Amino acid sequence: MTINSTIKRLNSVKYTLKGMFTGRDRAIELLVLATVCQEHLLLIGPPGTAKTAIINRYTDLIDAQSFSYLLTRFTEPSELFGPLDLAAFQKGTYNISTEGMLPQAQIVFLDEVFQGSSAILNSLLTILNERVFYNGSQRQSVPLICLIGASNSVPDDPSLHAFADRFVLRLEVNKVEDNQIDELLGQGWELEREKIEAAKRDIKGQATSKLLASVKLDDILDLHGKLLEVNLAKIKPQYGRLIQELRAEGIDFSDRRVVKGLKLIAGAALLRGVTSADILDLWPLFHLWDRPEEADVLKTVLQPRLEEAGFKAIDRSRPVSEIIMDLETIEAQEPLLSSESAVGAHLMALNKLRQELIANHPQDLDARKRIEVVIQQGLKRLENWG
Repeated sequence: MTINSTIKRLNSVKYTLKGMFTGRDRAIELLVLATVCQEHLLLIGPPGTAKTAIINRYTDLIDAQSFSYLLTRFTEPSELFGPLDLAAFQKGTYNISTEGMLPQAQIVFLDEVFQGSSAILNSLLTILNERVFYNGSQRQSVPLICLIGASNSVPDDPSLHAFADRFVLRLEVNKVEDNQIDELLGQGWELEREKIEAAKRDIKGQATSKLLASVKLDDILDLHGKLLEVNLAKIKPQYGRLIQELRAEGIDFSDRRVVKGLKLIAGAALLRGVTSADILDLWPLFHLWDRPEEADVLKTVLQPRLEEAGFKAIDRSRPVSEIIMDLETIEAQEPLLSSESAVGAHLMALNKLRQELIANHPQDLDARKRIEVVIQQGLKRLENWG
């Protein structure tokens, strides 16, 4: 698959997720950026804001091996890394059986990530830094691409600072705004219907339908290598002056975060489909804060520059080719729909594409006709359920 094709498919993944989860657009953008750059993301906010659900859907769409867990003060290392291999232990070898556990996952989500014991956090720190898990006397490479941590707050404990600093990207995830409640109810109820239908099928011993992956993880890994081809010469001087200005405003960027910031700028440019980074690609810096209160300072300094450069144009209407790619992905799911609620969600996604096409490309009647044909197929499928 070409780089441009991979980027288009990632855009399709983002669009699909945004259509499922109200008010989570920026979290989804950061999740994709973190994956491409192979950096780690920290989500700060209360429970019940769909963090786990987003990540589970995302890993399905990119065909990644995932691992999720809620940490508490009483979580044992074996719950994350795997149990002791008793057969090997009886022969005098200390070995952890990591099959299906965190050391074998590519995308990891840890809720209440700072609640882990020192033994857990020390092992995680090595995994985050070196992509290595020390399994007894063996140095075991791990395939981790991105670890997403969630917490109610950033810890004040100085002993946790080194661990927390590995989460380069940060986002406060709050409850959905009042003006989006109707959208939340519509999308949220469809997700609940899917869960109910899946439970019914599970009781009957029937297979549950699963989303087809829109993009292969290997293609995303190839995209990561292309970061080196992004020309940063134009943006480096501006970025350097910006860091100096932000430090003068009291934001104490570590050297690590300064360098990682440049990598994220390259990732933003790559995902925008350009070969040379410019001011528009500075937007990841909004999420380089250490303390949540620093976010306002970053916004005050960055926002005028980005708006002057046309930052709002990033949210411009999508080309028809990307809408058709989404249509093809949704159409490919149709044979796998195994419940009435799944067909309903399928039709809702198609209708959203139709509305987008009418609003932004009313002159493209051929694309409109293609969507209408797929919608009619879905309606016939729904009638069969009745």
